[in-house]
Amino acid sequence: MQGITKGVMNLVSEKSGRNLDVSIVIPAFNEEESISELAREISECMKDVLYEIIVIDDGSTDGTWERIVELSSRFPLKGLKLNSNQGKAAALAAGFAESSGKFVVTMDADLQDDPSEINEMISLMEEKNYDLVSGWKKNRKDPAGKTLPSKLFNFTVKLTTGVKLHDFNCGLKVYRNNVVKNLELYGEMHRYTPVLAAQQGFSVGEKVVHHRPRKYGKTKYGVARFFRGFSDLLTVLFLHRYSYRPLHFFGAIGTLLTLVGFGISAYMTVLWFGGEPIGRRPLLLLGVLLLVVGFQFISLGLLGEMLLKLSGRKSFVILEKAESSGEKK
Repeated sequence: MQGITKGVMNLVSEKSGRNLDVSIVIPAFNEEESISELAREISECMKDVLYEIIVIDDGSTDGTWERIVELSSRFPLKGLKLNSNQGKAAALAAGFAESSGKFVVTMDADLQDDPSEINEMISLMEEKNYDLVSGWKKNRKDPAGKTLPSKLFNFTVKLTTGVKLHDFNCGLKVYRNNVVKNLELYGEMHRYTPVLAAQQGFSVGEKVVHHRPRKYGKTKYGVARFFRGFSDLLTVLFLHRYSYRPLHFFGAIGTLLTLVGFGISAYMTVLWFGGEPIGRRPLLLLGVLLLVVGFQFISLGLLGEMLLKLSGRKSFVILEKAESSGEKK
């Protein structure tokens, strides 16, 4: 294929008997007008690579599913129909579970992401040994009502997480397969996949990509998604620091409250021994309240530790394996 990059060319040999090179995961919600054109573009860009397209119909109310079924007879395409509109994170999670390619690509179904960028992103991943390459819509073809809030969002995420990307919202990303198999997506977590991957020790890179104006329909996202996104940012930060040590968070708060409550109660006790009536003093009630709430926080932390231990959830991700291929002498 003309212009195919060296990293992808290394993948191309005889297709028979080989594992899939690329899985392309596409969430779709009411995109019947664009999905056929996108499938044709992908087939042109990936014609020398063994690939699959996984389209997830996220509860569409138009003819998206019928179009997916029709396309599955013409392209190496697999359709997944969700029972209702679950959101982009759930759709991606479903697609990740079905993917089997060495590289897993995500892109939006609205034709704004350019499939011709995929090969170069894979090449960059191979060259720099990245585990995830995120697209950067440097010249974004969207109205100011979307770009300005997005800039604020990206700045906040970069500042609070330490992951130095310009565009967390770009739907066009390339992952190694072991990355997507270790991601847990829900809510609005799809925009934080670079952060989640970096927190697990995977290397993350970025590439400027061509962004196109929306051709059909209108955007499915409103201002409310940014507020939901910031709420999930707090979840990401909390889970990263305290997911495997809940007592460190709840215990610290509980200990502080308990110490303050104990100090107040001790002070009130001294006053009582000195003959001063304290029964109606609001400070006494505050001291008792802080003691009770402090013990509750500590108990909550201990309960979290017990649940974590009983769940058997692993606290590690194996990035690579190395083992001897010969017999020991």
